[in-house]
Amino acid sequence: MRIATTIFLTDQTITPVRLARELERRGFHGLYLPEHTHIPVSRETPYPAGGELPAEYGRTLDPFVALGQAAAVTERLEVGTGITLIAQHDPIDLAKQAATLDHLSGGRLTLGIGFGWNVEEAADHGVEWSTRRALGRDRLALMRALWADEPTAYDGEFESVRASHAYPKPVRAPRGPVNGPRTLIGGAAGPKLFAQIARDADGWLPIGGRGLAEALPKLRTEWEAAGRDPGHLQVVPYAVVPGPGKLAHYADLGVEEVVLQLPSAGEPEVLRALDAYAAYL
Repeated sequence: MRIATTIFLTDQTITPVRLARELERRGFHGLYLPEHTHIPVSRETPYPAGGELPAEYGRTLDPFVALGQAAAVTERLEVGTGITLIAQHDPIDLAKQAATLDHLSGGRLTLGIGFGWNVEEAADHGVEWSTRRALGRDRLALMRALWADEPTAYDGEFESVRASHAYPKPVRAPRGPVNGPRTLIGGAAGPKLFAQIARDADGWLPIGGRGLAEALPKLRTEWEAAGRDPGHLQVVPYAVVPGPGKLAHYADLGVEEVVLQLPSAGEPEVLRALDAYAAYL
């Protein structure tokens, strides 16, 4: 099983360069980074995990800038977003950012996308909460028009772009209906999410990995009904705190990659966590 990591990198934690070098030196597979552009002080949306929102949410580094640093000082380490809040981005700009990082890293980018939980953050980006998922799907489709080999126009419900010259292109070849970097969609299990994964992505990025045994047969059914190759579905449990038997359970379910949660902390604490996780490599 491939063991990757995720961390809330901030202005107070280990740096992307130091972490990336240590991950590659120790044999970890990848580094995924979350994003929040800002956390409004007047937020009324409850923190999904309960309790007070941890301070690192308001201090996160821009994931594409940080992952660019990580890719520049490594040769094999995969880099990914976990997750990009796609509805909060201009899709033309995001298509350029993702394609550039994928190109410069030699095809090492995984674009993890999702739709968020913070209503106030999204509102400051002009996002209407009730339509954020449809908006995100539309923006992803526009990005894929820009990533196409030939100039391709897109005219959707929310977004449009003229047929354009747009380089660099992502490294990966098209996979069925999907083009661009490896794309995983995060979110809670359900028929709407699974239908979108089957239509628009390479797989699922379930936060925490709970309930996989019950959810995976439903996702696989949806995937195959969409005409996708059963062997190509990728399920990557994300932000996992490993415990006895947990990774073996994932392996029994056919999971080939897992993303372990690192503490949002300074270098000594993060390196101690990597030492502890080395047992799973």
